[in-house]
Amino acid sequence: MNHAEIEADNSAVLEAGAFVQPLMEEMGKVIVGQKYLLERLVISLLANGHVLLEGVPGIAKTLAIKTLSETLNVNFSRIQFTPDMLPADVTGTQIYNPQSGEFTTRQGPVFANLLLADEINRAPAKVQSALLEAMQEKQVTIGDKTYPLPQPFLVMATENPIEQEGTYQLPEAQVDRFMLKVVMDYPTQKEERQILEDWAKTEGTPTAEQVVTVEQILTARKVVDTIYVDDKVKEYIVNLVCATRDPGGFNVPAEGLIQLGASPRATIYLTLASKAHAFLQGRGYVTPQDVKAIAPDVMRHRIQVSYEAEAEDKTSDHVLALFLDHMPVP
Repeated sequence: MNHAEIEADNSAVLEAGAFVQPLMEEMGKVIVGQKYLLERLVISLLANGHVLLEGVPGIAKTLAIKTLSETLNVNFSRIQFTPDMLPADVTGTQIYNPQSGEFTTRQGPVFANLLLADEINRAPAKVQSALLEAMQEKQVTIGDKTYPLPQPFLVMATENPIEQEGTYQLPEAQVDRFMLKVVMDYPTQKEERQILEDWAKTEGTPTAEQVVTVEQILTARKVVDTIYVDDKVKEYIVNLVCATRDPGGFNVPAEGLIQLGASPRATIYLTLASKAHAFLQGRGYVTPQDVKAIAPDVMRHRIQVSYEAEAEDKTSDHVLALFLDHMPVP
């Protein structure tokens, strides 16, 4: 790419991304701190991917997703997953009408633009698999009819890591369909003080207004698709993913720490998320720093650490850090 093309791409990104700053500021009125999380939610929106949020109860996982829907003014639906749920509670069902002698379809809460799947790991496998079709195919089958889901369609799921009782392990196939897995932490002491000021009242708590239209998001997605990725950066992304399957071949000291490496879906999502990250920075091209910044969120749920790694208290984040530190950066 020559200098003129880079300038043209940058100006296209800045024009299409003019909504990003107002969007972050509006969400910041409700969510104190958690800038990292808010950026990841916007990245998933731009890259058309689903997000899995993990964190202890009470740190605004649900509120963050609800606030995003308010700033976009789109259809928002929330499903509180429980062990006794049925697939029809998510997708909808057919109801028999005795007067007409026909079945009518009643669509479930999955027919929304933003779907909040709260405590997704509490639902049994058959409910999780019903959500799987919606996430991957952007459509739902009820009876013998298939219905397309509205655009944009995003699943943002939350899970609590500490409560093991009454939870079901998410199937690998479903976890792999989440573009990002964001691990949330407690706010700082200063942020907590601000939370007290904003929220410790019975009424008049902060709310968000619409600042972005769906059309702006869909236009931004088209610009994200055109963001330039150099061949060296593409090589870096592919090497990073392939190294998780064969650490020794890439001189990464992670032999015996990984049981299962990342799938090709990781390569696709890492490229898309890196483009969206560059878009947020106002650039029309991807740098290795974009890849390194977003890689932990894209890959932490796609690699399985071995028993040896678990015995040494090493999580997938620890193992990923080895790859990011040792892989040569172009």
